[in-house]
Parts: sequence; structure tokens; C-alpha cells
Amino acid sequence: MDIENAKVQMRKGILEFCILKIISKDEVYASTMLAELTSAKIMVVEGTLYPLLTRLKNAGFLDYRWVESASGPPRKYYLLTSTGQEFLAEMSSTWEELQASVNQISNASPKA
Repeated sequence: MDIENAKVQMRKGILEFCILKIISKDEVYASTMLAELTSAKIMVVEGTLYPLLTRLKNAGFLDYRWVESASGPPRKYYLLTSTGQEFLAEMSSTWEELQASVNQISNASPKA
């Protein structure tokens, strides 16, 4: 297994969680999500983001609304549903537990 593939797999595992966290802050346009992910060094392309947004919507976690744009076609803004908020709360709890576990293992002194 090469290191680049391992990094990609780690990022993919948390992508759904990161997207839900971004949307939980406010209604958000897809390009804004991409920019926030990129600034956090989670490189995602539209071809990955849009199918994931569709899956999350079909699961009942997201909804969207169209907003007219003065500079082009209408924009689709995503927001969490109440089911999505509950799902994110569970994922956040799991993330905190996982993060604590990894930190405990990473910071443990070597056994003599």
C-alpha cells in the first residue's frame, strides 16, 4: 500500500462528515463547500462532491433551495434537515470518541 493511497482513503472516510459540518453552519452553495474543503487541505472535485450531495439528499439528510443570481443561472443552496442534524450529532459524537482514541494511542509512551 502506498502512502498517497492511504492518505486518500483517510480523507474519503471523513468527507461526508466534513460536508455535513460545513452545511450545518448555514445554507451553502456547492462552490463554497469546495473552497472550504480546499482551504482545509481536503481536495475534492465537483465530480466527487455532487454525487455525495445527491446521496445525502436521498438519505433525507439534506434539502436545498434555488436562489436567483444576478450574475448567472439560479444557485442551489444546501441545508440540513432535522434528520440530517440528528445524523450529524451522532457522527460528531463518534468523531470525538475516535479522535480521543487515536490521540491516546498516538501519545502513549512506548512499552519497555
